[in-house]
Amino acid sequence: MLKAVSQKSSNSLVFQTLPRHMRRRAMSHNIKRLPRRLQEMARKEAEKAVHQKKEQSKTKCRKARRRHINLVAEFNRRQRKNIWLETHIWHAKRFHMVKKWGYCLGNSPTEKSYRACYRAMTKHCLLQDLSYYCCLELTGKENELLKQLTRICSIDTGLTFQEACCLSGRFEGSLNLYRADRYPEEMLGPVTFIWRPRDGSEHRQLWIWVHPALKQDILRELKAIFQCSEPEEICITEPVTTSIQEEKEMEVVMSPGKKRKKEDKEGEKVVPVKKIIGDGTRDPFQSYSWISQTTGIGISDRSMEILRYRLIGPLSHSVLTETLKAASVQTEMADSETELNNWWVENCKDSEKVSLHQCQSAIFELLEGMSSPSEMPAGTILGLTVGDPRINLPKKKTKAMPDFEKYQDKVRQLYLEGVPLDCAHSFIWDQDICKNVTENKISEQDLNHMRAQLLVPGSHLDLGPCESKIPILLVQQPGKMAGEDRPGWGSGWDIYLPKGWGMAFWIPFIYQGVRVGGLQEALKHSEYQRTPHTPNDFPDCQAGRQFAKELETSLLEQFKRRPPAKRANYVKLGTLSPFICPWGQLTKNWEGRMKASGGFVRPSSSHPECCTTEGHNYCDPKAEVVREASPETGEVEETMEITSSEGALKPEDVTSTHDLGERDETKTSDFIVLRSEKLLMQLSAWCYPTAGKDRRIRLISRLGQKEMTEDVFLPILTSYPRALVWVNLSLLRKGNPELHAMICIPTEDDLLHLSKDKLFCGPQEPKHRDIFKDKVQRQKEEKKKKKKGGMKALEGDPLSVPDKDTTEDHKDLILGLWSDALPDVTSHCSRTVLGYVTRGDFSLAAGCGEALGFVSLTGLIYMLYNQPADKKGLVLLRTPASLQYRFARLNIEV
Repeated sequence: MLKAVSQKSSNSLVFQTLPRHMRRRAMSHNIKRLPRRLQEMARKEAEKAVHQKKEQSKTKCRKARRRHINLVAEFNRRQRKNIWLETHIWHAKRFHMVKKWGYCLGNSPTEKSYRACYRAMTKHCLLQDLSYYCCLELTGKENELLKQLTRICSIDTGLTFQEACCLSGRFEGSLNLYRADRYPEEMLGPVTFIWRPRDGSEHRQLWIWVHPALKQDILRELKAIFQCSEPEEICITEPVTTSIQEEKEMEVVMSPGKKRKKEDKEGEKVVPVKKIIGDGTRDPFQSYSWISQTTGIGISDRSMEILRYRLIGPLSHSVLTETLKAASVQTEMADSETELNNWWVENCKDSEKVSLHQCQSAIFELLEGMSSPSEMPAGTILGLTVGDPRINLPKKKTKAMPDFEKYQDKVRQLYLEGVPLDCAHSFIWDQDICKNVTENKISEQDLNHMRAQLLVPGSHLDLGPCESKIPILLVQQPGKMAGEDRPGWGSGWDIYLPKGWGMAFWIPFIYQGVRVGGLQEALKHSEYQRTPHTPNDFPDCQAGRQFAKELETSLLEQFKRRPPAKRANYVKLGTLSPFICPWGQLTKNWEGRMKASGGFVRPSSSHPECCTTEGHNYCDPKAEVVREASPETGEVEETMEITSSEGALKPEDVTSTHDLGERDETKTSDFIVLRSEKLLMQLSAWCYPTAGKDRRIRLISRLGQKEMTEDVFLPILTSYPRALVWVNLSLLRKGNPELHAMICIPTEDDLLHLSKDKLFCGPQEPKHRDIFKDKVQRQKEEKKKKKKGGMKALEGDPLSVPDKDTTEDHKDLILGLWSDALPDVTSHCSRTVLGYVTRGDFSLAAGCGEALGFVSLTGLIYMLYNQPADKKGLVLLRTPASLQYRFARLNIEV
């Protein structure tokens, strides 16, 4: 006790510990005014204050921090944790920034631009920086590469790496990767790939572009199949570069009249801070290249070494032709001391390469006469070498427009023949050339100085042979290819650049009137194309599961922040899992339903599914008697009735579904996503009505598909008992689908009501009873008792501990959420659940509510088999926080 009293534990100063009548103003700066017993403590406080003041003085004022050299050093420090794109500063001033996948990325513009971005995608051009996508480069013999790459993809899903048009290097390909020899299970994710055009040797070069969330899994699998365990070399990438002109300026002795160079304490000149170019988080002593000792295959991680911009819209090619100009042929060096354009001079001495460059330039100019990029063959590749785009900057922002009459005849020939194979060649494949182009870039300061010396201010700056030459690669994006409506919507061009030239191309694009989008605009772009978005819509791969967990955590935190009276009670609304889609449980429940029923039998009653409701009861009357007889155990018995009502699951099977009912689905074998093009086309044909106003009589025969009989679909269900199918839904009437909305099967009464009343929006789900309300109330009362009796328990019996069972029983109870293991998710409500929505919103393209999601393959075939011919593909949608069902049309686009 004496030791505790002698030590000062408060944050107050020594003179503040004295009683008020003993305090004097001089005590704060004159220690001798204090009592002698406190003077020693006051001296220590004074020394500590002086030390803190010295540390604070080390921080520079804002003016010093904003100096260029200090600003670059600060930016470099902040890039060591999260990678910055070269357009980061531009985005940070205009976008809401988020940290994802190890990058700092622009999420959405700060200005109101939701409709403006859609108009840009539809009528003009939207620009996106996709440099965060990762490039994995594979090099080696063509046969060895294809031998192993065929193991991680399947021809059943579409293209493969050995597709003839892609293998030549003329077109870009896209496919889904799986673990070696594991198709259709254990998916890795979607990728796009480009082969380097053949140069006459067996040695080939391949670029695989992957999303950063999928990079580690795919890279690990590639190293495993090629046996690339040993690093090729320690790849010390230089993330910092400056131009030669800047280095020369540092060496020049300043003349008297100019500012002196900053010097350190020893009098030597300080080394200038260099700006990071590329991946600033890379460890210089870690290898980013691997080679196989057996096959000689090499794998290199070229992420952030190649920049990638995407232009979306019908006039994206006009923006390209207005911004970029083909490089002029150069046969002599501008300066023998520098290496500027030395690679270009050497290649220009070869007449074949000069003629190839002229052919590429002619085709590039023809793009100005096109009406839309979708008119080109899908995935067309065009290589080109261009001049510095900063030279052609307009005086003010303009809107790039096409000129249809200028190249009318030649454009038709381009449509028919496409881009020749030789024109796909580009120098960007050569790492040495890319390094030369990056290091010898003319700085912005030098360009501005040259502009200031022009005789006529604002006139065109002609650099002549000193102008930089940059190799690029243009890749056409086909846009919407599946389905019958809006063909080619969202088409555009991807442009690949060497690192260091990001802002040099970005600003000229901005001056051509493009609108810039972020991650949210990319999400909407894929939503209007009705294509899965990475990693949101890939629940069968590791990145998709991780995304679902993070989304559930954030939604649950938002839910908890609101008081119970101001948030939805999902138990009463009949929503079992409002924050995550239980795909594993859904597919298992449908498999159990089919096994229990013994086949596809049409339900006899109008509401075969049961639910627990307030005022309405579709369950067995005996279930109500059970609840009244035993109110304490009513929750468990009620759950039994829900899961066993249709024979889908027996009461004793409820405990076995506990693992599947958990929120965290970590197993990869629970379900798969069906991606077989042949089967998807068959299902797509079955979804169309074969009678009535919307009938498609000739569709099945035209596509060569079979009629829907048990002999046809039973083998499919045997091969894929737990499979999901990607579907899109369009609401018939009003309504706005939301995330995690339930896709349900309408009953016969619902379809009959709709046929009689065309304005019928849909049925309503009866309100459920909250079976966890009493448990939550008891939990609150127990907490209050613990608080009140806590001190008494410690005084009376300090060893008394509350019962472990009672504390763990109500550990995770939250009012409004289902807290036990999930019951049968298909039959919990009055309408059988078929699947869930992963993305939904009002579509500006369709003018109605549209949704994208997954449904159970077994449930889909069950629904289509039992629906009347004129109502095929009609489903019900219900948002998690609503009781209202809405009619929607289900389609599968292939």
